[in-house]
Amino acid sequence: MSTLSANVAGIGWWSEGLPDWAAARAFANGRAPPADAPSKPAPRLLAPNERRRAPPSVLVALEVALAACTAAGRDPASLPSVFASTHGDLGITDYMCSTLADNPADISPTKFHNSVHNAAAGYWTIGSGCMRTTTAISAYRASFAQGLLEALVQLATDADAVLLVGYDTAASGLLSTVTRSEGLLGAALLLTRDGDGPRLAATLHDGDAAHDNGPLAQRLQANAMAPMLPLFDALATGAASAMLHAGPGRRLAVELVHG
Repeated sequence: MSTLSANVAGIGWWSEGLPDWAAARAFANGRAPPADAPSKPAPRLLAPNERRRAPPSVLVALEVALAACTAAGRDPASLPSVFASTHGDLGITDYMCSTLADNPADISPTKFHNSVHNAAAGYWTIGSGCMRTTTAISAYRASFAQGLLEALVQLATDADAVLLVGYDTAASGLLSTVTRSEGLLGAALLLTRDGDGPRLAATLHDGDAAHDNGPLAQRLQANAMAPMLPLFDALATGAASAMLHAGPGRRLAVELVHG
């Protein structure tokens, strides 16, 4: 496969105890997490009443998406986007399954509305007023790597900037016995063809990605979106490369040149 490249113009981040990219980067370089971190994201893109109704998956995805756009100084309404999630919102999925099994007439219309995998992408386009293409991707543990490939292909063809968002929520109820995911995690990259920020080059190879022992990967390894963390550890610490799981017997090698 040919190498695909981009500049990282902006980064967004939210995890429990590390509520932004500055906190995550500091933690990856040996500093303690902030003592006053908020318990959940509160994306400014949503009005207060909408934030109260939105599920955790939407909150974290919009929080990091807007942070990446702000860091890059780009208008969210002008950007095509790729939203990658392993499971969508596991809490809502478990609610839907258990309610359908016990009493289907009790299904909440709001939760049904939020159960679709592209719910976060939909909230993003509505909240930002964006009319550009948005793509929702689920590829199990390869979701982020495949999302990154999609964003890079768009950059190589018809876009000068693409927003990439990866996120996953905690599993709950009976669903947690068949798929594991803990905590709430989201991160976003504003990728451009050229400009300021670290330069990354990605190439798809045969073979499995090695296990990553970086600080962020160790702290958040129980979340379903943990396969993206080697890249964010490398961005935080200035490492020259990262390896991402891209599917059974496939790995995405990412080389980094930091400005």
